Amino acid sequence: MLERIEKLQIVMLGLLISIGLIVAVKLGVSSVAKNSVTVTGSAYEIVQSDSGSLEIVLNLRRPTKAIAYSEAKKQLPLVLEYLKSKGFDLDKDVDVKSMSGYVNYKYVNGMSTNEIAYYNLTQNISIKSNDVNKIKATSLDISSLMEKGIDIDVQSTNYSYSKLSDLKVKLLEKATTDAKDRASAMLKSTHNSVGNIQSVRMGVFQVTPVDSTDVSDMGINDTSTIEKKITAVANVVFQVK
Repeated sequence: MLERIEKLQIVMLGLLISIGLIVAVKLGVSSVAKNSVTVTGSAYEIVQSDSGSLEIVLNLRRPTKAIAYSEAKKQLPLVLEYLKSKGFDLDKDVDVKSMSGYVNYKYVNGMSTNEIAYYNLTQNISIKSNDVNKIKATSLDISSLMEKGIDIDVQSTNYSYSKLSDLKVKLLEKATTDAKDRASAMLKSTHNSVGNIQSVRMGVFQVTPVDSTDVSDMGINDTSTIEKKITAVANVVFQVK
């Protein structure tokens, strides 16, 4: 008799535990429904840069400073003539910087002397244009000037998109919509629905090459490619109904 009572007590305890778990689950769903859900949405758009710049430098190494400057004055017009032939307006598109240089001294037994070995002179030139394809073509072709004895290097090419501010607003709207769609999908299985937006926090924008998957907490601003992928992220808190 005592054994039967003990078994009955064990069965009753199991039932109570089961009922408790069911109630707990129901309460958990209820608390979710009364709270909120935070979802991250994203959106991107591919754009073409609408302006570009090209930095080039004319290099000269001559025995003396005077010879270096004299040679630079001869070579600079040839460089400008080349840029003009590529369709650049020398007054509006081209900015010739001031020359700069330094002396290199001879070394004897590893020790520097006061005797000049040669003089290095550089002439920097900046080119800007809204025709990004012309900028790119010139950056790839300008080394042809070396066939004329002109030592010239491309320091950098940069491409930018001027309507980025307007696009950010558009992408933020799309990212928020994407967050709502994701929240709806998440809550569907719980028989809840998305309510009003409680808060929105915009993440950093990533401006990357089209095929890049790089991201940064500080944001990326690629200026090396003409075609860019601009990605926006929005962290949205929705009320759960």
